[in-house]
Amino acid sequence: MAEKVKKSAGKRAVKIVVIVLCVLVILFSVVSFFATKSVFNDMFGRADIPEYTAFIRYDDVSDKYDREEVSFKSGENTLKGHIYGNENNEKGLVVISHGLGGYSESYFGEIRYFVDNGYKVIAYDNTGSGNSEGEGTTGMAQSAIDLDSALTFAESDERLNSLPFFLYGHSWGGYAVTAVLDNGHDITAVASVAGYNSPMGIIYEFGQDMLGKPFAFIEYPFMWLNNKLLFGSEANVSAVDSINSTDTAVLIIHGTGDETILYDGASIIAQKENITNPNVEYRTIEGVTNGHNSLFYTENAYNYQQELNKVYDELEEKYNGEIPDDAEQEFRNSVDKNKTSELSDEVTKNVDEFYMNALKNQGGKS
Repeated sequence: MAEKVKKSAGKRAVKIVVIVLCVLVILFSVVSFFATKSVFNDMFGRADIPEYTAFIRYDDVSDKYDREEVSFKSGENTLKGHIYGNENNEKGLVVISHGLGGYSESYFGEIRYFVDNGYKVIAYDNTGSGNSEGEGTTGMAQSAIDLDSALTFAESDERLNSLPFFLYGHSWGGYAVTAVLDNGHDITAVASVAGYNSPMGIIYEFGQDMLGKPFAFIEYPFMWLNNKLLFGSEANVSAVDSINSTDTAVLIIHGTGDETILYDGASIIAQKENITNPNVEYRTIEGVTNGHNSLFYTENAYNYQQELNKVYDELEEKYNGEIPDDAEQEFRNSVDKNKTSELSDEVTKNVDEFYMNALKNQGGKS
């Protein structure tokens, strides 16, 4: 009888432990899901146009370049952008997809370069960015969805659809210009700069950086679930799979010192061995300009940017972080935007030559 009582008590104890563990797992899962959702909301908030930038923008040279405003739908949101170089009809149309946290004019240096070198350009603000609608930027898959909408718009416009299409994207946009290749658009060539291979790959890399590897591993299912609920079937399209689905010429550029999308981590270039498309080329950026946002620039521009940062840091220190308006304006007036925005031939000229070689190999204009 005593043994039966002990066994019964033992079973009850095991049952209680199991129930407690189940409750803890459920509680942890609920907390983790909503915590991850909160992090996603913070990470993918709106990216509005800053009051001031030390880099050249359209207003700085508006007397030299015409542009036409355009808009189109991406999901429920209206995206806004511009066509530049309307007079250029020889080389083709470059569609520019910008990085997360930026907006189309963040890449005005490249826009200007392409226009000056004979291309027509369409550059637009992604969902939740710049002048476009959207409460936030949504997530790492959104850029490919927006680019698909931009290409659909361009294909419906008689001024644009007779031209060869070239894609240029950085980071968020570097993913987009490759992920969209499996969507049936007629693309002559692509330049992907500092792009990641998949939304979950880069989200997990961010998670490891923020939480550490062990905790990021534990939280991965909740990251995956949040991303899946946001984007459904488009949640985790692989850039490599999309590149391999076509024979489109693709140029992949990445810096060895990239700390945002690691060169040997979540980047497309790290997947080189898995890319079977025979028309893919790679450019590795080394030296002092090998970072995520510095790889566009000449060494002189990079050094000048560092000097400006030092001067501004000294101003903040002098005024305890509360720089007076007149001192702020004096600093802004001292900035030579042409020097900060001087682009490296290693990116721009190589991209131009790559586009033209791809067009030549296609036999001219499509």
